[in-house]
Amino acid sequence: MFAVIKTGSKQYKVQKDSIIITETIPGDAGTKVSFDEVLMANGKVGTPTVAGASVSGEIVKQTRGEKVIIFKKVRRHGYRRKKGHKQDLTVVKITDIKA
Repeated sequence: MFAVIKTGSKQYKVQKDSIIITETIPGDAGTKVSFDEVLMANGKVGTPTVAGASVSGEIVKQTRGEKVIIFKKVRRHGYRRKKGHKQDLTVVKITDIKA
């Protein structure tokens, strides 16, 4: 059985014991989390969500993504700027799907 959940601005297809990497969710490692925005579960498609369905999980760790380099340049004017960015991420293990 699988479900499609929405967290942050993204959608994830999850199964029991699967691990997903999402945008930051507040909490430390070992904290239980619940996703109530279930878009599809057990073959039922919601309008926009499935009534009474929820997916629960456990935070494995808080981490950061790969570094992204932002480089700006204007030709023939000596303008160059270089910045880096790392996105904060949360690793979540799905423990249960209730449809």
